[in-house]
Amino acid sequence: MERLEAERLETDAATKVWSVHDFCKRHRLCMEEERRLTRLFGMFATARELLNNAQRTPKWR
Repeated sequence: MERLEAERLETDAATKVWSVHDFCKRHRLCMEEERRLTRLFGMFATARELLNNAQRTPKWR
């Protein structure tokens, strides 16, 4: 187990809690992906969780 300092938590961008809706809007994810992430995490998740689990379809062709 590791003890986390409060200063470290506030400055670490990966532990910032995002609204799933705001994250999807900011990263231009489709509604299906927003629904999938909401089912997976609920209404809020950390940036690290969202970035590691978001799937974006390629825009070419």
